[in-house]
Amino acid sequence: MAQQLIGFIGAGNMANSLAGGMIAKGIRPARIWMSDPSRDRLDEVAQLHRVHVTEDNLEVSRRVDVLVLAVKPQVMGDACAALREVIEERQPLIISIAAGVTVENLRHWLGDAPIVRCMPNTPALVQAGATGLYAADGVSEAQKDMASQILGAVGLTFWFEEEKELDAVTAVSGSGPAYFFLLMESLIDAAVSQGLPQATARQLVLQTAWGAAQLAITSEVGPDVLRQRVTSPGGTTAAALGVFEEAGFREQVQAAVAAARERSEELAD
Repeated sequence: MAQQLIGFIGAGNMANSLAGGMIAKGIRPARIWMSDPSRDRLDEVAQLHRVHVTEDNLEVSRRVDVLVLAVKPQVMGDACAALREVIEERQPLIISIAAGVTVENLRHWLGDAPIVRCMPNTPALVQAGATGLYAADGVSEAQKDMASQILGAVGLTFWFEEEKELDAVTAVSGSGPAYFFLLMESLIDAAVSQGLPQATARQLVLQTAWGAAQLAITSEVGPDVLRQRVTSPGGTTAAALGVFEEAGFREQVQAAVAAARERSEELAD
């Protein structure tokens, strides 16, 4: 990222994670600016990361080459409108991590500017995220590279040619952690119902989930083959999977992801 200055409008959890990830990868804290209306939050950020902090969004916008919009979608319009004049004059790369806020929305509020829209997920908070990115017209390859490096500081990044594809990303990886949390929650409850202590059940389930994910990530074969390898004909795993299949587990997953995508499209509209 050469010596570009990077700014954040909003100093919440995701912005903190991105800043921490970049610093861990060698970006000097002096190159990062963060603004937020909460003085207490800014003091915490300054102590944690040693970055520049201010309550003035305009100050950040006037200083940086890359501006990450990390405020809640419902206040994005007001936050952007106040920055419009500075953005149109300085033309920093705009990176939005707000769900459901389209490029059209951002250009309506900010005017003409290079914009990258992103859909990160909550595991980014522990540098294990998966982020979908879309570059609007006018974004250079160098700017795309900057966006990749910033979001890549907290996990994997995936570029998409069509903005509407981010609705599918939202349904799969954006909402996806909750699907796995629901399975973990249900499996813990099932373990307790079988007589295991709550604390032990929780540890067993979370370690099993972590181990299964690590195995899938590091394996040269897909999850389908791994599932087959752990399923002996007529064994315990086969009995459990049979119940899932009879209940239409795969069809339910398809329907759930379709519902999430439909809702993402509705929110964008």
